[in-house]
Parts: sequence; structure tokens; C-alpha cells
Amino acid sequence: MKISKLYSNQPTIFEPVNFTQGLNVILAEIRLPENRKKDTHNLGKTTLGRLLDFGFLARSDQKFFLLKHYDLFKNFIFFLEIELTDTTYVTVRRSVENKSKISIKKHKTRHEDFSRFEQSAWDHWEMPFERARKLLDTLLAWHGLEPWDYRKGLGYQIRTQNDFRDVFQLGKFAAGKHLDWKPFMAHILGFNAQIIKSHYEKEEEIKTKVNQENTIKSELGGGKIEDISKIDGILLLKKEDAKKKKKLLDEFDFRVEDLEKTKLLIDEVDFEIATLNSRRYSLNQNRKKILSSLQDGLILFKTDEAQRLFQEAGVLFSGQIKKDFEQLIAFNQAITQERRVYLQSEYNDIETELQSVNADLNTFGKRRSEALSFLSSTDIFEKYKQVSDDLVTTKAEIISLSLKRDFFHRLQDLRSEIRKLTEEKNSLQVQIENDVEKQNGDTGSFFSSIRLYFSEIIEEVIDRKALLSVSPNSEGHLEFKAEILDDSGNTTSADLGNSYRKLLCIAFDLAILRANTNVRFPRFVYHDGVFESLDDRKKENLLSVLHTYVGYGIQSIITTIDTDLPPREISSPVFDSSEIVLTLHDENEQGRLFKMKSW
Repeated sequence: MKISKLYSNQPTIFEPVNFTQGLNVILAEIRLPENRKKDTHNLGKTTLGRLLDFGFLARSDQKFFLLKHYDLFKNFIFFLEIELTDTTYVTVRRSVENKSKISIKKHKTRHEDFSRFEQSAWDHWEMPFERARKLLDTLLAWHGLEPWDYRKGLGYQIRTQNDFRDVFQLGKFAAGKHLDWKPFMAHILGFNAQIIKSHYEKEEEIKTKVNQENTIKSELGGGKIEDISKIDGILLLKKEDAKKKKKLLDEFDFRVEDLEKTKLLIDEVDFEIATLNSRRYSLNQNRKKILSSLQDGLILFKTDEAQRLFQEAGVLFSGQIKKDFEQLIAFNQAITQERRVYLQSEYNDIETELQSVNADLNTFGKRRSEALSFLSSTDIFEKYKQVSDDLVTTKAEIISLSLKRDFFHRLQDLRSEIRKLTEEKNSLQVQIENDVEKQNGDTGSFFSSIRLYFSEIIEEVIDRKALLSVSPNSEGHLEFKAEILDDSGNTTSADLGNSYRKLLCIAFDLAILRANTNVRFPRFVYHDGVFESLDDRKKENLLSVLHTYVGYGIQSIITTIDTDLPPREISSPVFDSSEIVLTLHDENEQGRLFKMKSW
């Protein structure tokens, strides 16, 4: 499958580009001296790749140049002619104004012009976008990409400048999930993509379940899973209580309720009140003793006053006698102060407990009052109302407990599901590791052939071997690497430069196409700025590689600026005239891809 032709309904502004079976060169000539040192020239060589992608039914947002400058391009209709494996052709018609309505026609002759054909001439006229994609996928029949459709790998067939930053991860995948591209990359390298895809899906399922688990745990307010037995027990008692109250209301007989209220009053409320009163009495007694002890701890004896009293009596009280008394007082003060600290702490604890006891007494006092009120009430309807209120409260508690129990059961189920999914994920990880080990170790594997082709290309261009490696990390995710080796076979940092990184991308794309020559697979590749930043000798070597791969049936479409070409004698041009399918230049508007003012 190769690209045959790209044209529009306005050939005077956008001339048809007829592609050849082999090497296709889009050559940009910098004819004005003042433009030779510029990095960009806006001639359209990069834009051509975007138009090819548009013809292959890429999704387009408002940043896409045709839509960004809609007023300039709204009247354009583009036609992409594609050669199929059976040497028949399919042409895709797509307008800028109605980009989601696609027309398709299959035909037998090459380089047709359907720009003036009416609706009746088309096999499928203005199909909805998704239907058109599916039909084109069927017509292309790239079985080597299954179960993915033809669009998945087009980024590796049409490399924009943004796609040369990484050999494996295209620019459009940079902000996405690894699930979006790693299984596909594994597939085209010969690994079992299904288990890799399933592994990522299990991780996503586990993540979803864990989020649900955390949500339920927050709704439970930190409750433990072990509490479910306690909840079931309380729920059983509440249901039985509700059943009794319901029966009581149905029979309109409150003798049982009177008996229960009496039993509650005697067995529970009065007992609790008595216990709390006893405790309050004990606490008040201890509180009184502590206050007394704090008062008694004061030392009233003062040595200066004692000395004055003794002098009035004619008794000597000075020197060592006074000193001994002062030391004794200081000692007692130290002991008293320490004791006061402990007493004050105990006093504070008693005050806190007294507050709690008084609060509990108020609560039980209220319950006692309600029970006595019920027992002393002679109004049967008042009792009916009170029991009804109690039943409503009990039913509300039952609903609350039931919901809580359901949450706990859901939490149990989630944890069971997470354990099961984790086991399945771990099993898939083992399968991934075994598959990677098998493909790496088998010199006859599909991956090994790609490795050899890749290294051959790099070695032919820069006289260095290169290594493609695939290995699972600790989480079971595949890590893809493309590295240049030194003479000792060790990896170097040479691949970090822009020119060598682009070379690695080109080598990778070509190696993939060569390895798939025996299956239904795309046979073309588009590389923008192929010779940029390479030295002259390496450019010659790369050109030789491109010609070699044309011999393998691969259509290579490259763009380049004439200043990037390796130097040659005038009598020995770099490209054959048949290889140059489009020449652009900077002299005037006629040299641009779109023969109009730059936008």
C-alpha cells in the first residue's frame, strides 16, 4: 500500500503531487541569499505531511492550519489517491468546509483526477466521518495492524517534526496514557500485545475499585469492617423492637408497653441514677478534702516575727538557731509545693468528672420523667401517640443501620474484587515477563529481525551499532529503548542529540516496514527534514540506505532543503529527476506549496 497522488479542486493554487513507487523527494530550494541562514522558510514541505494525514481522515481541531485559517481554505477540497495491495486504487475526497462528510471511490487506473466529478460518480458520497473511517480501514486491509485500525500506526508512517522527539512515543501520545500506545508498540515489535493491554486494563479496574472503596470508607466515617457483626446484631434487636411496637399499636393494648417502661425505669434508669448519685457524692467528698488540704498546707511560722517576740521576752533567737528554722521552713515549703501540684491536678480531674456525671444525671432524669409520664398517663391516645413516635424513631434507626450494613457489605465485596483483580494482574505480569524473555532470547523472533535491521541502518549511516531493547519494569510495564553503542558495545549519550534522535526514528520506521514486507502492511513512510544536522558523509550514507529500502518495496517520501544536501558536482546531482516529485522555492508565491501569501 502506497500513496499515489494528492491534489485539490484548485490546482492553480495547490498543484497536484504525483508520487512514485520508490523514493519521493520534496525539495525546497533557498534561492534568496538572505534566507539561507533562517531556520524556517514557510514553503510548505512540512505542511504536505499534514495534508496527507488530513486525507487519511485525521481528526482536526481548530489549531489545524486549514481550520485556523478557515477563510483562506474554506473552498478547498482535497483528494488523496492510495494504491492498494492488489494494484487497484482508492481516492478519498474531503473538503475543508464539510470536513466530517467523506466521499470514497475505488478505481483501477493511476493518477486520476476526480476533482470535477459529480456525486453520482462516487461509490460512497459524503459518508459520516466514522463510517468513512471504517470503510477505508476495510479497503486498506492492513491485517498486520489488527486488532487496531489503520489510523493507529500512521504516526509512524507520517512523522512530523514533533514526532522525532522520541523513537517510540509519538507527539500525540505524549499527554495520554501508556495504554494508548504501548500495547500497539509491543504488537508491531512482535510481542503479545493482548496480555499487555489486559494488564493495563486490570490496573485501571483496580484503580476504579480502590477509589470506590475510599469513597465508601469516607461515608462510613472511619468504621472498621469488623463492625459489621455488631451492626447485624443491633439491627436484629431494633427490628424485633419495631415488631413489638407495631403489634402493640395494632392491638391498641399498652399493658406490655407499661410493663416494659416499668422494667426500664427500675432496672436501668433508677439503677443508673443511683450509681451516678453515689459517684457524685464520692467525688464531692474528695473535692472537699482536697480543698481543705490545699488550705492546710500554708506555713504560718515566720522567723522574723519569732525573733522579735523572743527579743521582747529576753530570749536569744539568732545565729544558727534562726538559720536552722529557715532551712526547715524551706524544706517544708518544697514538699508542700510538690504536694499542691498533685492535689491541684486531682482537683481538676474531679471537676471534669463531676461535669460528666451531672450531664448523665440530667439525661437519665429526663428518661425517668418520660417513663413516669407514660406510666401515669390515663389518656390512651396520648400513649398511642408516644408509642407511634417511638416506632418512627426505631424505623429510622433500622433504615440507617441497614444502609450502613449495605455499605459494609459493598466494602467487603470491593475488597474481594480488588484481591481477585490484583491476582489476575500479577498473573498477567508473569506472562508479560515470560513473553519478553522468550522474544529477546529467540534469535529467530520477529523482534530479533527488527533489531538487526535497525542496527544495520545505524551502522551503515554513522558506523556505530545500535540497540533496540524491550524490558518490563517492576510494575510489569514495558520500557522501550533505542540506543547507540560505542566500540565496546556500551550505550552512549550520542542518541540524545536531535540529529541522531531523528536518525534513530528513521531507522526504526524503516526496520518496521522491512520486517512486515510479508504481511498486509503500509509500504510507505514520510520523513520531514531527513538530512538536517547530519554531516555530509552521513547524509550520503543515509541516502544510500533510502535507496536500498526502496529495493525492498518501501515507498520513501522525504523533505529536504537544498542547503542540507550533501555537496555534489553539477554533473552528479544528489537525486534523479524522477525522484523529485515537488520543488519549492522562496523567490515568490509560486514557489510555495500553496501559491498564495504566507498565512
